[in-house]
Amino acid sequence: MRRFLFLFLVTLLATSSSAGDLTVNAKVERAMNGEFRSDSQVARNRYRHPVGTLEFFGLDDGMSVLEIWPGSGWYTEILAPVLRKKGHFAVATWDQDVEGQPGYRYELPKEMQAKFDTNPEIYDQVKVVSFSPPESASLGEAQFYDMVLTFRNVHGWVGNGIAQQFFDEFARVLKLGGVLGVVQHRAKEGTDPAETARKGYVSEAAVISMAETAGLVLEARSEVNSNPNDSKDYEDGVWTLPPSFRLEDVDREKYAAIGESDRMTLRFRKPE
Repeated sequence: MRRFLFLFLVTLLATSSSAGDLTVNAKVERAMNGEFRSDSQVARNRYRHPVGTLEFFGLDDGMSVLEIWPGSGWYTEILAPVLRKKGHFAVATWDQDVEGQPGYRYELPKEMQAKFDTNPEIYDQVKVVSFSPPESASLGEAQFYDMVLTFRNVHGWVGNGIAQQFFDEFARVLKLGGVLGVVQHRAKEGTDPAETARKGYVSEAAVISMAETAGLVLEARSEVNSNPNDSKDYEDGVWTLPPSFRLEDVDREKYAAIGESDRMTLRFRKPE
């Protein structure tokens, strides 16, 4: 009887512990497959490797994390529930008070806020920062964040000629010892960023140079988001590939077989 009671209590405690104190990786796994996500968003998991990517960046409980320009919120949908109870999570989206921006910069933040309002049990703790350099160029208090993350954005900043301003601001708001995590469509080395950015790609050397100019140190690279099948020579750029499929039904099966782009995954740290 005592042995049975002992085994029952051990099982109960183990079950309680696993349910109430999940590891960060387990939280990411649960969030990426959450029922609150659309089928199309979940379908991107196999291309974007959120568990491996966020583990590589060093995401942990209790961190203050800022995601830059989340777009449709693919990673926001994962980070918000993971950091909701332990940590601080903010998204920097386009400033609605800045005039003359492309239309999507006004529509996507409205769609994101509507999603937040509809699902408070997921997004009620997410803070929103307005950020549209050069007019609206502050991410807030200096040395506030443990981690700044950006996914597939750098080409746009390079194309607008303001990329260095972004990296300088990331360095300013990172705590000493804080991490900048970058995922970006990867151009071939030795290429001109101004040229490749038009098609959505930037070389690793260019990204590393901008981060180092801002005072950050490259700590590690990962190939978790690499794709050797991406030839990077499409007339319509990276948007030829999924999920954009800019050519619509033209050679769709061919581009679907290639998958999403080849991406660098870089971890930088602000020296202490």
